[in-house]
Amino acid sequence: MSGSTFGTIFKITTWGESHGMGVGVVVDGCPAGLALCETDIQNYLNRRKPGQSKFSTPRKEDDTVEIQSGIFEGRTTGTPISMTVYNKNQRSADYSEIASYYRPGHADYTFDRKYGFRDYRGGGRSSARETIGRVAAGAVAAKLLDMLGVHFLTYVKSIGPVAIDPSRFDAAQIEKNPFRMPDADAACEAQNYLNTCMQAQDSSGGVVECIIRGVPAGIGEPVFRKLDGELAKAIFSIGAVKGFEIGDGFEAARAVGSDNNDCFYYDENGRICKKTNHAGGILGGISDGSNIILRAAFKPTPSIGSPQETVSKDGQNITVRVKGRHDPIIVPRAVVVVESMAALTLTDLMLENMHAKVSSISDFYNHP
Repeated sequence: MSGSTFGTIFKITTWGESHGMGVGVVVDGCPAGLALCETDIQNYLNRRKPGQSKFSTPRKEDDTVEIQSGIFEGRTTGTPISMTVYNKNQRSADYSEIASYYRPGHADYTFDRKYGFRDYRGGGRSSARETIGRVAAGAVAAKLLDMLGVHFLTYVKSIGPVAIDPSRFDAAQIEKNPFRMPDADAACEAQNYLNTCMQAQDSSGGVVECIIRGVPAGIGEPVFRKLDGELAKAIFSIGAVKGFEIGDGFEAARAVGSDNNDCFYYDENGRICKKTNHAGGILGGISDGSNIILRAAFKPTPSIGSPQETVSKDGQNITVRVKGRHDPIIVPRAVVVVESMAALTLTDLMLENMHAKVSSISDFYNHP
Protein backbone atom coordinates (compact mmCIF):
# COMPACT_ATOMS: atom_id res chain seq x y z
CA MET A 1 0.00 0.00 0.00
CA SER A 2 1.37 3.38 -1.00
CA GLY A 3 0.05 6.68 0.29
CA SER A 4 0.96 6.37 3.98
CA THR A 5 3.66 9.06 3.84
CA PHE A 6 3.02 12.80 4.14
CA GLY A 7 5.37 15.77 3.78
CA THR A 8 8.48 16.77 1.84
CA ILE A 9 11.09 17.91 4.37
CA PHE A 10 9.24 17.25 7.64
CA LYS A 11 8.00 13.83 6.57
CA ILE A 12 5.82 11.32 8.41
CA THR A 13 4.81 7.73 7.71
CA THR A 14 1.92 6.26 9.71
CA TRP A 15 1.48 2.51 10.12
CA GLY A 16 -0.73 -0.09 11.82
CA GLU A 17 -4.33 -1.21 11.89
CA SER A 18 -7.27 -0.68 14.22
CA HIS A 19 -7.20 -4.27 15.51
CA GLY A 20 -3.56 -5.10 14.93
CA MET A 21 -0.86 -5.05 17.61
CA GLY A 22 -0.63 -1.30 17.50
CA VAL A 23 -0.43 1.90 15.48
CA GLY A 24 2.29 4.46 15.15
CA VAL A 25 4.36 6.85 13.10
CA VAL A 26 7.90 7.57 11.99
CA VAL A 27 8.80 11.27 11.78
CA ASP A 28 11.76 12.05 9.53
CA GLY A 29 13.26 15.48 9.02
CA CYS A 30 12.72 16.96 12.46
CA PRO A 31 15.67 19.27 13.25
CA ALA A 32 18.05 18.26 16.03
CA GLY A 33 17.91 20.00 19.38
CA LEU A 34 14.15 20.32 19.90
CA ALA A 35 13.21 19.63 23.53
CA LEU A 36 10.76 16.73 23.35
CA CYS A 37 9.44 14.03 25.69
CA GLU A 38 6.60 11.52 25.78
CA THR A 39 4.46 13.91 27.84
CA ASP A 40 4.45 16.37 24.92
CA ILE A 41 3.05 13.64 22.70
CA GLN A 42 0.69 12.20 25.31
CA ASN A 43 -1.00 15.55 25.91
CA TYR A 44 -2.04 15.59 22.26
CA LEU A 45 -3.10 11.93 22.20
CA ASN A 46 -5.25 12.39 25.29
CA ARG A 47 -7.39 14.84 23.33
CA ARG A 48 -8.39 12.17 20.78
CA LYS A 49 -8.51 8.96 22.79
CA PRO A 50 -11.82 7.06 23.04
CA GLY A 51 -14.13 6.66 26.00
CA GLN A 52 -14.06 10.28 27.17
CA SER A 53 -17.86 10.58 27.38
CA LYS A 54 -21.02 8.74 26.36
CA PHE A 55 -20.77 10.61 23.06
CA SER A 56 -17.64 8.73 21.99
CA THR A 57 -16.93 5.05 21.42
CA PRO A 58 -16.85 3.01 24.65
CA ARG A 59 -13.65 1.29 23.50
CA LYS A 60 -11.24 1.74 26.42
CA GLU A 61 -7.68 2.48 25.36
CA ASP A 62 -5.00 4.33 27.33
CA ASP A 63 -3.32 5.27 24.04
CA THR A 64 0.00 5.48 25.88
CA VAL A 65 2.81 6.45 23.53
CA GLU A 66 6.32 5.03 23.48
CA ILE A 67 9.09 6.98 21.77
CA GLN A 68 11.48 4.36 20.46
CA SER A 69 14.08 6.41 18.60
CA GLY A 70 15.25 9.89 17.69
CA ILE A 71 15.46 11.32 21.23
CA PHE A 72 18.55 11.57 23.44
CA GLU A 73 18.71 13.32 26.80
CA GLY A 74 15.36 15.00 26.17
CA ARG A 75 16.14 16.46 22.75
CA THR A 76 15.68 15.38 19.17
CA THR A 77 18.79 14.02 17.49
CA GLY A 78 17.84 14.83 13.90
CA THR A 79 17.34 11.14 13.13
CA PRO A 80 13.92 9.47 12.58
CA ILE A 81 11.58 9.62 15.56
CA SER A 82 9.61 6.39 15.88
CA MET A 83 6.52 6.33 18.11
CA THR A 84 4.18 3.44 18.95
CA VAL A 85 0.81 3.11 20.66
CA TYR A 86 -0.18 -0.49 21.39
CA ASN A 87 -3.78 -1.66 20.98
CA LYS A 88 -5.02 -3.25 24.19
CA ASN A 89 -8.81 -3.39 23.99
CA GLN A 90 -9.60 -4.89 20.58
CA ARG A 91 -12.79 -6.91 20.29
CA SER A 92 -12.34 -8.23 16.77
CA ALA A 93 -15.17 -10.76 17.16
CA ASP A 94 -17.62 -7.84 17.13
CA TYR A 95 -16.71 -7.34 13.48
CA SER A 96 -16.74 -10.94 12.18
CA GLU A 97 -20.19 -10.55 10.63
CA ILE A 98 -19.00 -7.53 8.63
CA ALA A 99 -16.75 -9.80 6.56
CA SER A 100 -19.82 -10.98 4.65
CA TYR A 101 -21.21 -7.60 3.55
CA TYR A 102 -20.31 -4.00 2.72
CA ARG A 103 -21.21 -1.38 5.32
CA PRO A 104 -22.91 1.73 3.91
CA GLY A 105 -20.72 4.82 4.19
CA HIS A 106 -17.53 2.83 4.86
CA ALA A 107 -14.55 1.94 2.69
CA ASP A 108 -15.34 -1.81 2.70
CA TYR A 109 -16.37 -1.97 -0.95
CA THR A 110 -13.62 0.32 -2.25
CA PHE A 111 -10.90 -1.58 -0.35
CA ASP A 112 -12.13 -4.83 -1.86
CA ARG A 113 -12.10 -3.35 -5.35
CA LYS A 114 -8.59 -1.93 -4.92
CA TYR A 115 -6.79 -4.72 -3.07
CA GLY A 116 -8.94 -7.81 -3.58
CA PHE A 117 -9.43 -8.23 0.19
CA ARG A 118 -9.82 -6.09 3.31
CA ASP A 119 -9.20 -6.07 7.02
CA TYR A 120 -12.78 -5.99 8.26
CA ARG A 121 -11.78 -5.71 11.95
CA GLY A 122 -12.83 -2.13 12.59
CA GLY A 123 -11.76 -1.00 9.14
CA GLY A 124 -8.04 -1.72 9.32
CA ARG A 125 -6.09 1.18 7.83
CA SER A 126 -9.26 3.14 7.06
CA SER A 127 -10.19 3.19 10.76
CA ALA A 128 -10.10 6.48 12.64
CA ARG A 129 -7.53 4.81 14.89
CA GLU A 130 -4.95 5.43 12.15
CA THR A 131 -5.04 9.10 13.16
CA ILE A 132 -3.10 8.28 16.33
CA GLY A 133 0.09 8.40 14.25
CA ARG A 134 -0.90 11.75 12.75
CA VAL A 135 -1.60 13.22 16.18
CA ALA A 136 1.68 11.96 17.64
CA ALA A 137 3.58 13.50 14.72
CA GLY A 138 1.48 16.64 14.94
CA ALA A 139 2.53 17.09 18.56
CA VAL A 140 6.17 17.19 17.42
CA ALA A 141 5.36 19.72 14.68
CA ALA A 142 3.33 21.87 17.08
CA LYS A 143 6.21 21.91 19.59
CA LEU A 144 8.54 23.21 16.87
CA LEU A 145 5.99 25.79 15.70
CA ASP A 146 5.40 26.96 19.27
CA MET A 147 9.11 27.78 19.48
CA LEU A 148 8.63 29.94 16.36
CA GLY A 149 5.63 31.79 17.81
CA VAL A 150 2.93 29.89 15.87
CA HIS A 151 -0.08 28.85 17.96
CA PHE A 152 -3.37 27.03 17.35
CA LEU A 153 -6.92 27.52 18.59
CA THR A 154 -9.05 24.62 17.35
CA TYR A 155 -12.60 23.75 18.35
CA VAL A 156 -15.97 22.44 17.20
CA LYS A 157 -17.90 25.16 15.40
CA SER A 158 -21.09 23.17 14.87
CA ILE A 159 -22.71 19.79 15.49
CA GLY A 160 -25.61 18.97 13.19
CA PRO A 161 -27.85 22.06 13.18
CA VAL A 162 -26.34 23.49 16.39
CA ALA A 163 -23.68 26.18 15.84
CA ILE A 164 -21.73 28.31 18.30
CA ASP A 165 -22.69 31.96 18.71
CA PRO A 166 -19.65 34.24 18.15
CA SER A 167 -21.01 36.66 20.75
CA ARG A 168 -20.71 33.90 23.39
CA PHE A 169 -17.26 32.68 22.31
CA ASP A 170 -15.22 31.55 25.30
CA ALA A 171 -12.03 29.61 24.57
CA ALA A 172 -11.91 28.39 28.17
CA GLN A 173 -15.03 26.31 27.45
CA ILE A 174 -13.35 24.16 24.80
CA GLU A 175 -11.95 21.64 27.28
CA LYS A 176 -14.84 22.00 29.73
CA ASN A 177 -17.52 20.22 27.70
CA PRO A 178 -17.44 16.88 25.83
CA PHE A 179 -18.05 18.59 22.47
CA ARG A 180 -15.07 20.99 22.57
CA MET A 181 -17.35 23.91 21.75
CA PRO A 182 -16.28 27.41 22.89
CA ASP A 183 -19.89 28.22 23.76
CA ALA A 184 -21.49 26.62 26.84
CA ASP A 185 -25.05 27.22 25.64
CA ALA A 186 -24.37 25.66 22.23
CA ALA A 187 -22.77 22.67 23.98
CA CYS A 188 -25.99 22.12 25.95
CA GLU A 189 -28.04 22.33 22.73
CA ALA A 190 -25.66 19.89 21.05
CA GLN A 191 -26.05 17.45 23.92
CA ASN A 192 -29.84 17.48 23.57
CA TYR A 193 -29.56 17.04 19.81
CA LEU A 194 -27.14 14.11 20.12
CA ASN A 195 -29.27 12.42 22.76
CA THR A 196 -32.10 12.47 20.22
CA CYS A 197 -29.80 11.00 17.55
CA MET A 198 -28.64 8.24 19.87
CA GLN A 199 -32.18 7.34 20.87
CA ALA A 200 -32.93 6.93 17.17
CA GLN A 201 -29.74 4.82 16.79
CA ASP A 202 -28.38 7.47 14.46
CA SER A 203 -25.30 9.71 14.28
CA SER A 204 -24.33 13.29 13.45
CA GLY A 205 -21.69 15.26 11.61
CA GLY A 206 -20.23 18.67 12.34
CA VAL A 207 -17.62 21.31 11.57
CA VAL A 208 -14.19 21.87 13.14
CA GLU A 209 -12.65 25.33 12.92
CA CYS A 210 -8.93 26.01 13.34
CA ILE A 211 -7.36 29.44 13.85
CA ILE A 212 -3.59 29.60 13.41
CA ARG A 213 -1.88 32.66 14.87
CA GLY A 214 1.65 33.92 14.38
CA VAL A 215 2.35 32.53 10.89
CA PRO A 216 4.71 34.99 9.18
CA ALA A 217 3.92 36.37 5.75
CA GLY A 218 5.55 34.51 2.87
CA ILE A 219 4.85 30.84 3.66
CA GLY A 220 3.63 28.71 0.76
CA GLU A 221 4.34 28.53 -2.94
CA PRO A 222 2.48 30.38 -5.72
CA VAL A 223 1.58 27.41 -7.96
CA PHE A 224 1.47 23.73 -6.98
CA ARG A 225 2.49 24.08 -3.32
CA LYS A 226 0.02 26.77 -2.32
CA LEU A 227 -0.43 26.96 1.45
CA ASP A 228 -4.22 26.73 1.19
CA GLY A 229 -3.92 23.88 -1.32
CA GLU A 230 -1.55 21.94 0.94
CA LEU A 231 -3.79 22.53 3.95
CA ALA A 232 -6.77 21.30 1.92
CA LYS A 233 -4.86 18.18 0.91
CA ALA A 234 -3.87 17.53 4.52
CA ILE A 235 -7.34 18.03 5.97
CA PHE A 236 -9.05 16.04 3.22
CA SER A 237 -6.74 13.12 4.01
CA ILE A 238 -8.58 12.75 7.32
CA GLY A 239 -11.30 10.10 7.11
CA ALA A 240 -14.90 11.45 7.12
CA VAL A 241 -13.91 14.97 5.96
CA LYS A 242 -16.22 16.02 3.13
CA GLY A 243 -15.71 19.77 3.00
CA PHE A 244 -12.94 22.33 3.49
CA GLU A 245 -12.89 26.13 3.66
CA ILE A 246 -10.32 28.90 4.07
CA GLY A 247 -11.52 32.28 5.35
CA ASP A 248 -15.01 33.06 4.07
CA GLY A 249 -14.92 29.88 2.01
CA PHE A 250 -18.14 29.23 0.12
CA GLU A 251 -19.60 32.52 1.39
CA ALA A 252 -17.13 34.30 -0.90
CA ALA A 253 -19.10 32.98 -3.89
CA ARG A 254 -22.06 35.09 -2.76
CA ALA A 255 -20.01 38.25 -2.10
CA VAL A 256 -18.98 41.16 -4.30
CA GLY A 257 -15.37 42.16 -4.73
CA SER A 258 -15.69 45.42 -2.82
CA ASP A 259 -16.82 43.47 0.25
CA ASN A 260 -14.63 40.40 -0.17
CA ASN A 261 -11.28 42.19 -0.69
CA ASP A 262 -9.23 42.83 2.45
CA CYS A 263 -7.95 46.41 2.46
CA PHE A 264 -4.40 47.06 3.66
CA TYR A 265 -3.16 49.77 6.03
CA TYR A 266 -0.05 50.67 8.04
CA ASP A 267 -0.41 50.32 11.80
CA GLU A 268 1.21 52.59 14.39
CA ASN A 269 4.44 50.57 14.15
CA GLY A 270 4.65 50.86 10.37
CA ARG A 271 3.64 47.25 9.75
CA ILE A 272 1.37 46.30 6.86
CA CYS A 273 -1.93 44.92 8.16
CA LYS A 274 -5.39 44.11 6.81
CA LYS A 275 -8.63 45.71 7.94
CA THR A 276 -10.55 42.45 7.44
CA ASN A 277 -9.62 38.82 6.88
CA HIS A 278 -12.05 37.38 4.36
CA ALA A 279 -9.12 35.61 2.69
CA GLY A 280 -8.39 33.63 5.85
CA GLY A 281 -4.73 34.67 6.03
CA ILE A 282 -3.68 33.41 2.59
CA LEU A 283 -3.32 35.36 -0.68
CA GLY A 284 -2.11 33.74 -3.89
CA GLY A 285 -1.29 30.56 -1.99
CA ILE A 286 1.07 32.44 0.36
CA SER A 287 0.46 33.47 3.97
CA ASP A 288 -0.15 37.21 4.44
CA GLY A 289 0.74 37.46 8.15
CA SER A 290 -2.83 37.53 9.50
CA ASN A 291 -4.59 34.67 11.23
CA ILE A 292 -5.10 31.59 9.08
CA ILE A 293 -8.68 30.40 9.48
CA LEU A 294 -9.77 27.02 8.15
CA ARG A 295 -12.77 24.75 8.59
CA ALA A 296 -13.32 21.03 8.04
CA ALA A 297 -16.77 19.51 7.57
CA PHE A 298 -17.17 15.94 8.88
CA LYS A 299 -19.90 13.58 7.75
CA PRO A 300 -21.97 11.63 10.31
CA THR A 301 -20.40 8.45 11.65
CA PRO A 302 -21.47 5.75 9.15
CA SER A 303 -21.70 2.93 11.73
CA ILE A 304 -25.22 3.24 13.15
CA GLY A 305 -27.60 0.84 14.88
CA SER A 306 -30.65 1.62 12.77
CA PRO A 307 -31.42 -0.63 9.76
CA GLN A 308 -29.57 0.09 6.51
CA GLU A 309 -29.81 -1.50 3.08
CA THR A 310 -26.67 -2.96 1.53
CA VAL A 311 -25.38 -5.99 -0.36
CA SER A 312 -23.64 -9.17 0.73
CA LYS A 313 -20.49 -10.50 -0.93
CA ASP A 314 -22.45 -13.49 -2.22
CA GLY A 315 -24.73 -11.27 -4.31
CA GLN A 316 -27.76 -10.70 -2.04
CA ASN A 317 -29.60 -7.48 -1.22
CA ILE A 318 -29.81 -7.38 2.58
CA THR A 319 -30.68 -5.14 5.55
CA VAL A 320 -28.14 -4.78 8.37
CA ARG A 321 -27.63 -3.21 11.77
CA VAL A 322 -23.93 -2.48 12.27
CA LYS A 323 -22.55 -3.97 15.48
CA GLY A 324 -19.42 -2.99 17.44
CA ARG A 325 -18.33 0.07 19.42
CA HIS A 326 -18.71 3.32 17.52
CA ASP A 327 -18.81 7.08 18.13
CA PRO A 328 -22.25 8.66 17.64
CA ILE A 329 -20.20 11.68 16.55
CA ILE A 330 -16.49 11.83 15.78
CA VAL A 331 -16.15 15.62 15.51
CA PRO A 332 -14.99 16.41 19.11
CA ARG A 333 -12.20 13.80 18.90
CA ALA A 334 -11.28 15.06 15.42
CA VAL A 335 -10.38 18.54 16.70
CA VAL A 336 -6.81 17.53 17.54
CA VAL A 337 -6.50 15.59 14.27
CA VAL A 338 -7.32 18.73 12.25
CA GLU A 339 -4.86 20.72 14.36
CA SER A 340 -2.16 18.09 13.88
CA MET A 341 -2.50 17.96 10.10
CA ALA A 342 -2.41 21.76 9.93
CA ALA A 343 0.72 21.79 12.12
CA LEU A 344 2.44 19.17 9.94
CA THR A 345 1.64 21.14 6.78
CA LEU A 346 2.90 24.44 8.18
CA THR A 347 6.08 22.93 9.59
CA ASP A 348 6.94 21.35 6.26
CA LEU A 349 6.36 24.56 4.30
CA MET A 350 8.17 26.77 6.83
CA LEU A 351 11.24 24.55 6.65
CA GLU A 352 11.00 24.60 2.86
CA ASN A 353 10.74 28.40 2.92
CA MET A 354 14.21 28.72 4.44
CA HIS A 355 15.80 28.45 0.99
CA ALA A 356 13.35 30.75 -0.83
CA LYS A 357 15.81 33.69 -0.87
CA VAL A 358 19.52 33.79 -1.67
CA SER A 359 19.95 36.16 1.26
CA SER A 360 18.57 33.54 3.65
CA ILE A 361 21.06 30.95 2.41
CA SER A 362 23.89 33.48 2.62
CA ASP A 363 22.94 34.50 6.15
CA PHE A 364 22.90 30.88 7.27
CA TYR A 365 26.26 29.85 5.81
CA ASN A 366 28.16 33.11 6.21
CA HIS A 367 27.06 33.81 9.78
CA PRO A 368 27.38 30.55 11.69
